[in-house]
Amino acid sequence: MQCRMGQAWYAQTYNTPWNLRMNTVPKPNEQLIIRMRDIRRHLHRHPELAFAEFATARFIAEQLKKMDIPCREQVGRTGIVAGIGSSAPDAPCVALRADMDALPITERTGLPFASETPGVMHACGHDGHVAMLLGAAALLKEKEGELPGRVLLIFQPAEEGDGGAQGMIDEGAIDTASMIFAGHIDRLYELGEIVVQPGLISAFTDEFSIEIRGPGGHGAKPQETSDCIVAAGQLITSLQGIVARETHPCSPAVITVGTIHGGTAANVIASEVVLTGTLRTTSPETRAACLDSLKRMTLAMEQLHRVTTAFTFVAGYPPVINDPVAARIATEVAAAIVGQDKVKGQPLPSLGGEDFSFFLQRIPGCLVRFGAKHTKLHDAPAHSPRFDFDEGVLATGARFLAQAALHALARLEERRDRARYKM
Repeated sequence: MQCRMGQAWYAQTYNTPWNLRMNTVPKPNEQLIIRMRDIRRHLHRHPELAFAEFATARFIAEQLKKMDIPCREQVGRTGIVAGIGSSAPDAPCVALRADMDALPITERTGLPFASETPGVMHACGHDGHVAMLLGAAALLKEKEGELPGRVLLIFQPAEEGDGGAQGMIDEGAIDTASMIFAGHIDRLYELGEIVVQPGLISAFTDEFSIEIRGPGGHGAKPQETSDCIVAAGQLITSLQGIVARETHPCSPAVITVGTIHGGTAANVIASEVVLTGTLRTTSPETRAACLDSLKRMTLAMEQLHRVTTAFTFVAGYPPVINDPVAARIATEVAAAIVGQDKVKGQPLPSLGGEDFSFFLQRIPGCLVRFGAKHTKLHDAPAHSPRFDFDEGVLATGARFLAQAALHALARLEERRDRARYKM
């Protein structure tokens, strides 16, 4: 009899639709919206580059202290980890992450809160990400007594190419977490839209450099020497044929030569040219094939142009691969917040990169995109000196992150209860 009653209770509890059992957070009120906007604008005025986010970290710690949320500073050099909820060893734990570094760009937005640091700008929305996570912290703090576990708040340095995520992982930032969520502002989508896609959503972000050397000589006597400029020009053109003719058409890849340095005068044949570039791929097989082709074509220049070459490859971030369970949680939360019609998919992976991928190599999680198209600056993409976004996205992002944490905690608690029941 007891066994049947237990089975009936179990079925009734776990067959209930999730949207009816979710512990929900309210919409951010006007006071919180204004506070998030002020936080974003303060950070935008005072941007800091990767691993130099000292003032940014102090500011975040001060905001957490005002909310009576304890935090650990200098994690992964300049990162911060804070916690809300139960600290019991067996309590479910979910992490939320925001990146906080800026870019070496001179701002040209003309905004009243434009960067006051010459040559440095928040041109990718990380100022907004920090404001969102602090907003989510405020929402979760109000529900702290009802949390079925613990929420970690991870403020990560050095996303823009320096891989700050790995340092935080190495110092134990997510050791107790079973799932992680993050969001990125995206001006390609309308305000109020949230993009969720399970599986692969971004690329490997590898870099390479090629040095071409020769004896150099007089510009009027090319027959006496080897021309590194000519060799570099032909190599740049040849490299574009790798994607066009040596990779599978259904496996995305991009090879871009971003810099070329060589030559000293108009009448001097250069003795050295250095090329640097990026290789973006979405599969290990395509990545390996492109790397082999890059090496082969570089070596071919030695025979063609009587030069010497040196090829250097620097592995970048791995691709972001969203966990299907975490993506389902994110989809359910997004639909509850903005409506099913505003939850968008990402049918093709981006060839951009994100070091959130390092977190996903350790625990399941999901990175979403928050639509924030700016009606006045719609033609200013991320990483440009005129980049800006609609600040209305801050409320959407804060509510999503807080609700995703609650929803995931409920799922993890259910999983734990199921295991206990089976025992």
